[in-house]
Amino acid sequence: MLAETSVKTMEKVVIRFSGDSGDGMQLVGNIFTNVSAGLGNEVSTFPDYPAEIRAPQGSLGGVSGFQVSVGTDVHTPGDKCDVLVAMNPAALKQNVRHLKHGGVIIADVDSFKASDLEKAKFTTDDPFAELGLNKDNVLLVPVTTLTKAALADSGLDNKAVTKCRNFLALGLVCWLFDRPMDSVDHFIKKKFARKPAIYEANSKVLRAGYDYGANSHASVSTYRIETKEARKGIYTDINGNTATAWGLIMASEKSGRPLFLGSYPITPATDILHELAKRKDLGVKAVQMEDEIAGVCSAIGASFAGNLAVTSTSGPGLALKSEGIGLAVMAELPLVIIDVQRGGPSTGLPTKTEQTDLLQALYGRNGESPVAVVAPASPTDCFKMAFEAARIAIEHMTPVILLTDAFIGNGSSAWRIPEAEEYPAIVPPYVTEEQLEGGWQPYERCEENKVRYWAIPGTKGATHRLGGLEKDYNTGALSNDPENHEKMIETRREKIARIANDIPELEVIGSGDAEVLLLGWGGTYGHLRTAATELCRQGIKTDFAQLRYINPLPANTGDVLSRYKKVIVAELNTGMLADYLQARFPKTEIARINKIQGQPFLVEEVAEAVKQLID
Repeated sequence: MLAETSVKTMEKVVIRFSGDSGDGMQLVGNIFTNVSAGLGNEVSTFPDYPAEIRAPQGSLGGVSGFQVSVGTDVHTPGDKCDVLVAMNPAALKQNVRHLKHGGVIIADVDSFKASDLEKAKFTTDDPFAELGLNKDNVLLVPVTTLTKAALADSGLDNKAVTKCRNFLALGLVCWLFDRPMDSVDHFIKKKFARKPAIYEANSKVLRAGYDYGANSHASVSTYRIETKEARKGIYTDINGNTATAWGLIMASEKSGRPLFLGSYPITPATDILHELAKRKDLGVKAVQMEDEIAGVCSAIGASFAGNLAVTSTSGPGLALKSEGIGLAVMAELPLVIIDVQRGGPSTGLPTKTEQTDLLQALYGRNGESPVAVVAPASPTDCFKMAFEAARIAIEHMTPVILLTDAFIGNGSSAWRIPEAEEYPAIVPPYVTEEQLEGGWQPYERCEENKVRYWAIPGTKGATHRLGGLEKDYNTGALSNDPENHEKMIETRREKIARIANDIPELEVIGSGDAEVLLLGWGGTYGHLRTAATELCRQGIKTDFAQLRYINPLPANTGDVLSRYKKVIVAELNTGMLADYLQARFPKTEIARINKIQGQPFLVEEVAEAVKQLID
């Protein structure tokens, strides 16, 4: 008689799916995440895949991974995983460093033949011993054999059958973590709605994996993951690129201006173009342009015509768009530029994450060309900050650069879909009839915030011309007058500075009596916040803050920094934010934690670096 299954309760757990790029690890990882979010778990994901289109099967260079943390108080995908699914020896070798001590490995024993070991550059016939692993923690499962047995009567050819084996691994993991099969099956059916035969095959294999766990490994512990009572509403798992697209749609609704996206495909930003291209039903116009320059120029034209205009890209594309962005600065038109940062320079690491475009966003244009710069902190925060970027662009008539990154753009979290009334109306500074009757000029401004008024083409009496040449402050005519040029430069600069009166103050999370502040920006939020919490648990009082508004900075930034004996800025570059803050606040000595490896921070390495800086 089989032993009764023991059940362990955990606050959170980390699973890493790994295999060849064609093994469907991203797909099953996303389905597991969606099901967990639906159960009320907090989730955070980290898709980690190579830039090669398709490396040789079974090779170390072709390994694709998907890591997800589910449970309560989840802010990161986890430093290391509790369970590693390895579909072949290469996946095991590349990902074993991500496994916790004592963690469980689920391996497809059918893919560990001598030829497979040779491809992964193992030198012995026992890869687990070679890697120093405890075999008691290894579940050798005949994944491929079980998949073929489950689909023996399906009529599918051998290649199609083998493609289903990722769902057998998913079924086994779902058994291990008590995920409801009906929910998993729902996502598979939705994914393969147009291919019923493939859905039936994958569904059958999924059940076979679950049953294998229940029937053959009853002596292995299963896990129950804690949940917290969440605010009532509709929840979904959403990645940062999708959240960005949806935030722009909300801004379009709230501003009354139609949404236009002019973009050229580039990793890892292309999904924003894909998502907005689906939304013709909401009046969205998404146009794939022939290159990056055409993308930004089409958006500038759409902005002049009265649209909420957006262009999306990554670091190399932002460089190409720089002259166009300068034109939008000179014309003082609302424009949102989304930069999903990746490793550089040049083509660099297209599928990896970095924060190395900050100085380019702040200064990467000719002349005095100030723009607003904002950065979301998480995949779900991409919705809010995309909305904010659009609001600032329209209400302050300026280009705004939204800096996300590959980690939060591709990563996902559980998200409560907001109600429309939770977001404020966006009020464009339209030119009024009274102004038109009084002889309106295109650079006439509101003195309070220096914002020029917006005249949509077709408005009677509002015929005007904008362009890249300097204009007279009063008449809008071309002007080469030196004093006028200096006045216009200072006015455009002051307009950006006064945005600080229209954004939230910098919020500090912590005890309030700490002497150390850990400060970051963008997608490092979860890792830094968790590191600060861990340091406090160890008796090292550490407050934490994350900058979402970078230019201008929140009005209280200087006051916040001055309260601490030690300010430590952690970022995925060589110290760009630290340099920027040091120049703004020279009396504050800023220490640095930097990482430029194409990978996000680990909580442990941040905590250890803070300790060393304190010592």
